[in-house]
Amino acid sequence: MAFDIDMIKKVYANMAERVDKAREIVGKPLTLSEKILYSHLWDGTPSKAFGRGKDYVNFAPDRIACQDATAQMALLQFMQAGKPKVAVPTTVHCDHLIQAKIGADKDLQNALNTSSEVFNFLASVSDKYGIGFWKPGAGIIHQVVLENYAFPGGMMIGTDSHTVNAGGLGMIAIGVGGADAVDVMAGMPWELKFPKLIGVKLTGKLSGWTASKDVILKVAGILTTKGGTGAIVEYFGEGAIAMSATGKGTICNMGAEIGATTSTFGYDASIERYLRATERDGVADAANEVAAYLTGDDEVYANPENYFDQVIEINLDELKPHINGPFTPDLATPVGEMTEKATKNDWPLKVEWGLIGSCTNSSYEDLSRAASVAKQAVDNRIVAKAEFGINPGSEQVRYTAERDGLLEIFEDLNAKIFTNACGPCIGQWAREGADKQEKNTIIHSFNRNFSKRADGNPNTHAFVASPSMVAAVAISGRLDFNPLTDTLINQDGEEVLLKEPTGIELPPKGFAVEDAGFVAPIADGSGIEVVVSPTSERLQLLTPFEPLGNEINGAKLLIKAFGKCTTDHISMAGPWLRFRGHLDNISNNCLIGAVNAYGQATNKVKNQLTGEFAPVPDTARAYKAAGIKSIVVGDHNYGEGSSREHAAMEPRHLGVAAVIVKSFARIHETNLKKQGMLGLTFVNEADYDLILEDDTFNFTDLNEFAPGKQLTLEAVHADGTVDAIMLNHTYNQSQIEWYNEGSALNVIKRENAV
Repeated sequence: MAFDIDMIKKVYANMAERVDKAREIVGKPLTLSEKILYSHLWDGTPSKAFGRGKDYVNFAPDRIACQDATAQMALLQFMQAGKPKVAVPTTVHCDHLIQAKIGADKDLQNALNTSSEVFNFLASVSDKYGIGFWKPGAGIIHQVVLENYAFPGGMMIGTDSHTVNAGGLGMIAIGVGGADAVDVMAGMPWELKFPKLIGVKLTGKLSGWTASKDVILKVAGILTTKGGTGAIVEYFGEGAIAMSATGKGTICNMGAEIGATTSTFGYDASIERYLRATERDGVADAANEVAAYLTGDDEVYANPENYFDQVIEINLDELKPHINGPFTPDLATPVGEMTEKATKNDWPLKVEWGLIGSCTNSSYEDLSRAASVAKQAVDNRIVAKAEFGINPGSEQVRYTAERDGLLEIFEDLNAKIFTNACGPCIGQWAREGADKQEKNTIIHSFNRNFSKRADGNPNTHAFVASPSMVAAVAISGRLDFNPLTDTLINQDGEEVLLKEPTGIELPPKGFAVEDAGFVAPIADGSGIEVVVSPTSERLQLLTPFEPLGNEINGAKLLIKAFGKCTTDHISMAGPWLRFRGHLDNISNNCLIGAVNAYGQATNKVKNQLTGEFAPVPDTARAYKAAGIKSIVVGDHNYGEGSSREHAAMEPRHLGVAAVIVKSFARIHETNLKKQGMLGLTFVNEADYDLILEDDTFNFTDLNEFAPGKQLTLEAVHADGTVDAIMLNHTYNQSQIEWYNEGSALNVIKRENAV
């Protein structure tokens, strides 16, 4: 069905006038990204041109989506905002708190038994504030959004970094922290620095073993995990038009892995087909009326170098299947080159598991392509050498795939069909033997493969590939298996060369489902009382943060993070997900995965008050109890990965005043600002080396904190010498107000109290 059709029609009704005005003001043809951005300005019709990567701009998103792990903190914050109802259409999706272990039914029931307190809280808050609620088992947030809410030319934000998946239907969809979502829920503008634009021209057409996943695996290898920071990636060209809508979604989804603000595709026939297949004829009809405004201008795509800040061209006729990893999603390897690379780096060639699904690759088309490979194994009496796990993207996809016999094919290979949920992709996987921490290899169609991410084992080498490639490699049991050239031996001793996979874009009999899992909010939730027990281990009402002030002196170093420090390192998922609604309890995982530059160990830092070494959270609590603020120092792209604002709220809760790094990932920098902290970068990156383990720190000119003005950090060393370190920041005046008030939420509360 088409949700919020009146809202969508209103967006389209304003689009032509606003885009035409923007084109006049900018003075040149517009990209799709610019059309959507300029048509969603908070002030309505554009009146000025904005500088890419320079100007902060207020936007009015059309809708919000939250997954259960992040929704808890977002809604706990919204409860403080003093609003009776959300200002824009909002949904909550229960997909993160379901652990994959035995199989769909038993795993779902176990989640209902262990997390009922959280699910009931989310359901009651949703009812009270007019939020749509998707029950546990309904599906993974981003696949459900693609099937029900995403629409061409729209703008949405979501409390998950892979909200960008909706770009597959031509949206500007951006992952944010919960505090950003609260702004929009409360009817306030949402602020974003006007993004730079990266154009990716796709020529040729996908064929054979090469899938849409390979496009983003290739792009990740080109741009690395930080190459898209501060930019929107816009795909265009004949290759883009020829792709399915869910294939486009896969590419946009993994745009989060290159740090991109979001990614998107122009409206075309494949998007229209998907809208109609998912019973949204009304949206397709409305989109067709403004179709010229739902893609980039012809001149832009004809001469992209004149309109994008960077242009990448990929010939899909020549693109080879890729396998990316381990430990980072941008380490790209064409399949034919894996033997040499794996041997050189001592990666285990034996593959233990093949995992298909997650928000990235869990559509009907994805399952059909992988099933076409699996069926060849079944028909040719080939025994799979690795174990299989399958996570359908939604109940609608699962039900349809089961009806059409796709799941039975996997079951014939002894695959485990897990719940329609994130599962292993976010560490919700009770993998047998993972506690032994043995060196091993797995391959999956997920988006991230950071250390410990899937199973908690730091020695699991996780590789990312398309669903069909995952199936082939898992069946062979070898990481360096090349299905284009290599054969398999069946039970009769015969050599079998797998045929190219075949995918079905949309189910021939149409989608079907008995219970999609959606619960609409009641008309008037004002009488609902949301109860949170003060003794709960899972939920905790929030206490507003106090301002840090303009005199920070005598601060201690909590940790100097060495190398990659993602939000997984700062606030781990997996078993810690159960505490996502309890700030004090989850703060016990604060930075326990970060590698300390002094000693190269994790969760072991020097307590400057005692001289002893202790876990990071314990040390932070000791400083806080003594009334001493602390700082965190980091490397490049600090905070890459998930949108989880816990990675900002936990240090804030534990007394960290500033995070100083060489560079930030976009979402994390914003999350720090929202929580009233200092997110700063070294003017001279080499000054990272000046920070010593037993230093004391003073901010000498914080009373002059102003937009564009550098700050000075005084590092007082144990021998009495002092280094003055200059720091940059990107705070505007409104963000400085968040700092002065203690948090952005405190500003909202103050304004609503007037």
